[in-house]
Amino acid sequence: MPDPNPPEASGMDRLREQVRANLAAFQRRTAAPPPNARRAGVCLTLHPHRGEPHVLLIRRVARGRNAGQWALPGGRLDGTETPQQAALRELAEETGICAGPAEVAGHLDDFVTDSGFVITPVVVLVRLPPRLQRNPDEVHSLHPIPLRRLTDPDIPRWRTDPRGRPLLLQLPLRRGMVIHAPTGALLWQFREVALPGRATRVADLTQPDFTRT
Repeated sequence: MPDPNPPEASGMDRLREQVRANLAAFQRRTAAPPPNARRAGVCLTLHPHRGEPHVLLIRRVARGRNAGQWALPGGRLDGTETPQQAALRELAEETGICAGPAEVAGHLDDFVTDSGFVITPVVVLVRLPPRLQRNPDEVHSLHPIPLRRLTDPDIPRWRTDPRGRPLLLQLPLRRGMVIHAPTGALLWQFREVALPGRATRVADLTQPDFTRT
């Protein structure tokens, strides 16, 4: 008779409990939207893939806003949506993952982008391996990244911009994958807060010029 709780499943359960506990203890910071700011919600989605936990990234199609950029599933609020509702709706539309409030472990700090968006990161814990289905109108490709790669000691790498401000590079999560703020900042805070429980802030991290579109 098969084991109803194989080791990898038990390990994922412990990881989900750890993430929920750390986010519950984290005092997240909300941002006061600047004039004419736009609101958005994105999902940091932790899910099993090939027997181990992964975080889901997407690459945008090569047209429109943020063309060709690495990103987290998510987008702007519609009507009276909350950031969490928008993030979960966009997750389903862009990747085929249908998650509800029960799968939400918590939120990280709001991140104000140089292009005038206030992004709310929503941490989503998916229990079973999802059947991914990209939306070709918005998503060029879907990329599950092993959590162990995000926590490797050589991640992240840092540079400074011409004005001496910290510029974060999540490099190399995969060959050819270089991720800057804001997505890189949100991944860095997720790594620091959700896993070891460190109250790391990322609001001061700089965006490269090409992300300000």
